[in-house]
Amino acid sequence: MEQKKEQPGLCGGLVTEATGSTYTVVADDGRVFRSRTCPGTKTENEETSLVAVGDRVELRGAEQFDTVITLVKHRRSALTRKRDIRRNRSKEKIQVIAANIDQLVVVVSAVDPPLSTRLVDRYLVFAESEMLDVLIVVNKMDLADSSFVAEQMAPYHRLGYSVFYTTVEDPDSLLPLMSALPGNLSAFSGHSGVGKSTLINLLFGQKQLRTRRTNIKTGKGVHTTSNSVMLPLPGGGYVIDTPGIREFNISDITRENLRFYFREFLAFMPDCAFSSCLHTEEPECAVQRAVHAGGIDPARYESYLAIFYSLE
Repeated sequence: MEQKKEQPGLCGGLVTEATGSTYTVVADDGRVFRSRTCPGTKTENEETSLVAVGDRVELRGAEQFDTVITLVKHRRSALTRKRDIRRNRSKEKIQVIAANIDQLVVVVSAVDPPLSTRLVDRYLVFAESEMLDVLIVVNKMDLADSSFVAEQMAPYHRLGYSVFYTTVEDPDSLLPLMSALPGNLSAFSGHSGVGKSTLINLLFGQKQLRTRRTNIKTGKGVHTTSNSVMLPLPGGGYVIDTPGIREFNISDITRENLRFYFREFLAFMPDCAFSSCLHTEEPECAVQRAVHAGGIDPARYESYLAIFYSLE
């Protein structure tokens, strides 16, 4: 007679992978479960994805699955993007890509696809708004004009952001990045084709994730990671590989509060004639004066304006 599998009682765990309606959850005692939600699943996070990689959840035993998720706990941070409620069955307004992250690792490529500082700036706004540490990784440096890349990234060095230059052709170029990851839950994010999955494979010393080359005809990145995956670091902490994106949508940022997330503006803002100055067309704006005087990088200011006018 086949012995009936013992079902676990109520326990807590961490969601490490989401595949369709199925979730991999590592329980606090180290057991790994295949889990699902049910009509009675409760959440402490409104109008967002019910479950995301990085979520802390409560579980109970189930008959067909190892466990059922009974509660999704409050997220202290979340990497998100907007969703059109008309085009998704769950009717969620915000899709959570990764939850409860400590730091955001923004991966761009020096070339193939081209380096996009505008995308970097959108990520930095998100990280500043969530008070997350952020690491900027410029990958594929073996294909690039290093002096040109250095010129583009100089403003970020001056602002105190951590910038790393990597190439898969030289594994030693990853060592500074590797030293910044242990002990944290780090989410890797960026355009498709910038090499996130390849970098993570090298960081772990073995192939963990599928990779593909950039589309030769279009020059655009090809989606490899279709869902977020969390991997434990040998030195402690976790890395989350997120799906490649075409455009990073900033949620919960308004025209009124955007100015607080460009850190170079903060020293000049008190000298604006109006406390509500948005630094666009207002007279006696200290931020605009700083741009003309060289105190604020013009490209960063142009990026601010682009984001500002893209917000509703």
